Amino acid sequence: MLAPVIFLGLAVLIVTSEGTYPYPPPVNPHFQPRLYHGCYGDIMSMDTPGASCDTDRLINCGIRGSEMFAEMDLVPMKKYQTIIKDVGQKQCVDPALIAGIISRETHAGSVLRDGWDHQGLKFGLMQLDKHTYHPTGAWDSQEHLTQAVKILTDKIKAIQRKFPTWTMSQHLKGGLFAYKSGIDDIVTPNDVENDYINDILARCKFYKRHGF
Repeated sequence: MLAPVIFLGLAVLIVTSEGTYPYPPPVNPHFQPRLYHGCYGDIMSMDTPGASCDTDRLINCGIRGSEMFAEMDLVPMKKYQTIIKDVGQKQCVDPALIAGIISRETHAGSVLRDGWDHQGLKFGLMQLDKHTYHPTGAWDSQEHLTQAVKILTDKIKAIQRKFPTWTMSQHLKGGLFAYKSGIDDIVTPNDVENDYINDILARCKFYKRHGF
């Protein structure tokens, strides 16, 4: 009878109603990677078409296109796996979500010059704009990654407050949009359905399947 009781306890922590946010204590992702998804929703249950397809991108698009780029970044991403998991657990954010953003923004740091983008405006693995934030720590440090992830969670919480009737999935997508482009332009759920978010979610699922 012990196993059903344990399962029921996990179900109570994981299953949530629309607009309700329990904050379970972080589960060690090294032991239960499929159960750990932080406080902002289960990425594996979220629908995404992957990167958008258009006349300029007919092959490297959709879920297969997103996964192709995520796989290209997998080897350099492994370099940061330990700090990604540590920051994710401490901030109650799925490490796979962090990895998906890093892949989309910087290809796991491989396109950066001393931590900066080619214009010298954005810094770090998750690309913080120097005009909006004052980056702390080295560009590939745990300190800086923590700063960026805290900004992401602040954006998600701002979307929760602005749209309390939205689903957990919509709140997460809204937080991703706000992290990239700000919160002011978000009015309806349709506003958070775009290439940036769909591509990141598809990459997240890839990294979830590969141990993040």
